[in-house]
Amino acid sequence: MPARPAHPGEILKWDVLPDLGMDVGVAAHELDVKVNELSELLDGKRPVDAEWALRLGQFCGNGPTLWMNMQAAVDLWDAENRLGERLKKIPPHYAE
Repeated sequence: MPARPAHPGEILKWDVLPDLGMDVGVAAHELDVKVNELSELLDGKRPVDAEWALRLGQFCGNGPTLWMNMQAAVDLWDAENRLGERLKKIPPHYAE
């Protein structure tokens, strides 16, 4: 099984903020969120929901879809690993 995709908060923490030369406090202020909320996101303890995706997309100038897709990849990987063999037991059905 491939490795778990990076949580979008980790991308923000390790790539985006350092490239911008911005600390968490300034980023939280610009995103209009509390520092502890942003810290939870950066640590992968808070998911990117629609509101976060809109904020991050505006902040990074790349729109919300990228952030939602990154979170969906993490969520799907986690769910697939939780379900494990039970998922394989579900028979597929195809409409004609």
